[in-house]
Amino acid sequence: MQDEVMLVGRILLSLIFLASGIVHLMKADAMTGYAQFKKVPSPTAAVLVSGVLMLLGALGVILGVWADLAALVLAGLSIVMALMMHKFWAETDPQAKGAEQAAFFKNLGLAGGMLAVYAVAATDQFGWALGSTILS
Repeated sequence: MQDEVMLVGRILLSLIFLASGIVHLMKADAMTGYAQFKKVPSPTAAVLVSGVLMLLGALGVILGVWADLAALVLAGLSIVMALMMHKFWAETDPQAKGAEQAAFFKNLGLAGGMLAVYAVAATDQFGWALGSTILS
């Protein structure tokens, strides 16, 4: 039962990264414009690289292939995106501030979830083998 629950949890947690990665790659021009608006350095490269990392990371976590590395990458990416894209502390409009704050903490929550996946995948302390890891 634990294996099935872990699989469902991995899939649900990864869906946002899978969908976002696809959008980053399929709508790169629009995403680049948004990244420029947010003053992201090298916005085109940032959109493409983050899209590939999200897509590969999500597949790694879902399929259990190097899930520990994939989870760490997605956790790091979530933290970087929270800090670069959702600067709620710089907003003066209350509605924009609230939206950015929600997105900021959503990203931190996703990072936390991926760190939990990493801990399980890297140590396999609960016997929930997720396939190959960076240590094997």
